[in-house]
Amino acid sequence: MDLYSLHSSISAVIESLEKIDSEAAQRARERYHCFEAFGENPETYAYETMLGIRSSCEQEVLEQFLELQSQVIEGMKTKNSAEFLYILQNARVVKNAEEYYRSLFLNRKNSSWNLRDGHMTETVELLSTYYDQLLGRPSKIIIWAHNSHIGDARATEMKERGEYNIGQLIREKYGSQVFLLGFTTYNGTVTAASNWGDAAEEKYVNSALPDSFEAMFHQAPYKQFFLSFAPHNKNINLLGKEPLLHRAIGVVYKPETERYSHYFYTHITQQYDAIIHLDRTTALVPLEKTQKNPIEELPETFPFGI
Repeated sequence: MDLYSLHSSISAVIESLEKIDSEAAQRARERYHCFEAFGENPETYAYETMLGIRSSCEQEVLEQFLELQSQVIEGMKTKNSAEFLYILQNARVVKNAEEYYRSLFLNRKNSSWNLRDGHMTETVELLSTYYDQLLGRPSKIIIWAHNSHIGDARATEMKERGEYNIGQLIREKYGSQVFLLGFTTYNGTVTAASNWGDAAEEKYVNSALPDSFEAMFHQAPYKQFFLSFAPHNKNINLLGKEPLLHRAIGVVYKPETERYSHYFYTHITQQYDAIIHLDRTTALVPLEKTQKNPIEELPETFPFGI
């Protein structure tokens, strides 16, 4: 869904086209050659184009995307439709990533955020269209994302900053067909990096700040539970009166600046359709690092009722 794979997506487009149309692959190679002068670091590309040291590759990536888009419309009708979808999505990543990295140096702080969540929403809609056609019926899609992306931004202080997210855009388009589920925790551990580009590590999560929903849920007699915010549910009256702080930990976790980096005010009953609270959470462990088959370790039932 994301757009951080600029250079690997360029390679994917060219390699995939080589299998089906060598002339089209050559045109893609010539257009994407524009990026070679900047090396492998997308931030270098953004910085040098912003200063006017070099011209951007905006026109080249747009031309490549539009060419492939017209081809994919026909290609998706064939038995190799998944291959065409793969090519188009990588071309979309290149186009949107090029714009995203240039936006990082703009004064409008919400520009890069909105570009990224807009791209992820486009990806969901592309997959929905593809699988609707493939299955011959409406498809069902599960999106796994951080709280700041998956909850409806209109219910949070993000709206005041002019930011939108996947949760808002998908809910606006699909309405009651969408179910937004948030997760909260009081403390524990998390797998995250200390800074962008750093390696992920297991980090301790601070106990939730006072005046936060997480601190409120910590006071409940249950250490893990499900709360529904369905219309007319009593939880809406109990929790929906005043906005409180809510924590969202993403790829990066900075406990030393946690209030500024990871909390925002929200009306949580409008942000989600429901939440699952796990009072103490444990860090995600990559499957290849587990010694046992994780499927064999799953409990027969979840420890909370839905």
